[in-house]
This record gives sequence, structure tokens and C-alpha cells, in this order.
Amino acid sequence: LDTIPHDTPYLAAPAEHAAKWRERLRGCEGLRVGLAWSGSRTLRNDANRSIALARLAPLAAPGRMLVSVQKDIREPDRAIMAQLGIVSFEAELGDFRDTAGLIDALDVVVSVDTAAAHLAGAMGKATWVLLPFSPDWRWLLGRDDSPWYPTARLFRQPARGDWETPLNALDEALRKL
Repeated sequence: LDTIPHDTPYLAAPAEHAAKWRERLRGCEGLRVGLAWSGSRTLRNDANRSIALARLAPLAAPGRMLVSVQKDIREPDRAIMAQLGIVSFEAELGDFRDTAGLIDALDVVVSVDTAAAHLAGAMGKATWVLLPFSPDWRWLLGRDDSPWYPTARLFRQPARGDWETPLNALDEALRKL
């Protein structure tokens, strides 16, 4: 563990991208929570790491602005996004510079194990990662932090398929912010 580089931030949004997104979100009240709930469907382990968007419904609470940081949104999720009031800029997220600019304008990023989680962690943004019972090796086991990303907090399934426990803990942590 001592050999893992953890000096963050080591990535930053280009200034013009950060300014664009700060302006776009100016005047939005409440805690700005970025969400990434699913990864690439082509990843062999996607069903293990992605979460059904409907399960994130408790996060849609007064005083929170939920913002999608997903580049590709699955069709069934669009109606749920509308129900939960999740703001989406999908058409404007052309590359990681755009995503980094949006992340820069947020207070916290909540993500499953996706590129968004790694980007936010590398930027030194508060990054809360929802992990399956058997996560990717980089997240290690038995920890709620990450040696790679000091600003990350890990919310783990205590048993295979149990998203309720980490989501309840995450919602409680959001209430304390």
C-alpha cells in the first residue's frame, strides 16, 4: 500500500470547461450531487457493478440537486430520471474535458465503479463509490477509503446483491453534508 501514488489532485478540468459548468449551474440551490449509476454494457462484469437507477430514488431529497455525469444513458433510465428530477447534460458531455468541467462544479460525485468515479477521484473531488460485494481489485477489501484517491469514500455491499445497505449509508452521509 505504501507504494501506491496518492497525490491528488493530479487531473483538473481545463479552465474554460470548469467556468462553463460553474456558470451553467450558477443559481442552483442545494447540494449538487453528481450521479453515475451504470457503466459500459460491454464490460463482462457490468451487471455486478451497475445499479438500477430506480434504486437511487431515496437520494432525490429536498435540498439536493441530482446531476447525471453519465455520458451514455440507457433508454429505460430516461423516464426514471424525469421522475427523480435528475438533471442531464448528456448531449454536452463530448469528452472527459466536459465531464471534468461538470464534476468541478459539483459538491460530491456518487458513482458505481465507472470512469466518472476515477476521474472525480483523480481531480480530488469528494467521490463516493458504491461497490458490489466482490469489487474490482483496485478497491481492495475491508476498507471504506481508497489509497489511490484520498477524497474517496467507499460504500460496499455486505452481501451479494444487497444495494440497500450501502445506499442507506450513503443517503445518511449525504444528510450530514
